[in-house]
Amino acid sequence: MHVVILAGGKGVRLRPYTTALPKPLVPIGEEHAILEIVMRQLVDAGFTSCTLAIGHLGHIIRAYVGDGSQWGIRVDYATEESPLGTMGPLLTMLDRLPEHFLAMNGDILTDLDFGDVYRTHVASGAPLTIATYARQVSIDFGVLTTDSDRVVGFAEKPRMDYRVSMGVYGVSRAALARYTPGLPLGFDELVLDMLEARTQPRAYQFDGYWLDIGRPDDYDRANREFSLHRDMLIKGV
Repeated sequence: MHVVILAGGKGVRLRPYTTALPKPLVPIGEEHAILEIVMRQLVDAGFTSCTLAIGHLGHIIRAYVGDGSQWGIRVDYATEESPLGTMGPLLTMLDRLPEHFLAMNGDILTDLDFGDVYRTHVASGAPLTIATYARQVSIDFGVLTTDSDRVVGFAEKPRMDYRVSMGVYGVSRAALARYTPGLPLGFDELVLDMLEARTQPRAYQFDGYWLDIGRPDDYDRANREFSLHRDMLIKGV
């Protein structure tokens, strides 16, 4: 099983942490970089090879990860010379990727079973599988529904339930065949194009532990909670 880790972003939201460190190498719990945790989880899930898509401060990631042998996974690299969006880096390496693979952001902390996402994707026959997570937002106001100048509905401080992308995707090469390598491609553009073509992605619903380390609040929470979840996130270390 092969995985592409998208690790080329500048981590603007996490500055000043990411001024000298690429976002996937920010420390969690004073012991491990987030990328090390992800690598160990991927190996435990059965992945044997990985392509790291790097850009900003990519030489530091290369120096840290090397060929992956320290974790028992084969690692190669694809360098992003200019920003290509979330999915654009996959296009530049598509000819050397297997028919089905996992793609994921390099800055998430989760106990998601990456192997099950991959196997579910392959078995489904869908061109794209998106790992999703339940979120809620509470609105601290009375919300009006209007039709021109008429109020046609009202809800007092409603709570909205929705599902978000976790930044983990099962991908088949067919999903990307129509796009031009070297041009930017965002996750949003890919999904909207698929919906317009009536080629719906599959949703993989997950309700375990997940934090987006790119968000400062979640990064602070990850460091506060890491000692509580360490054994769940890194087995046997």
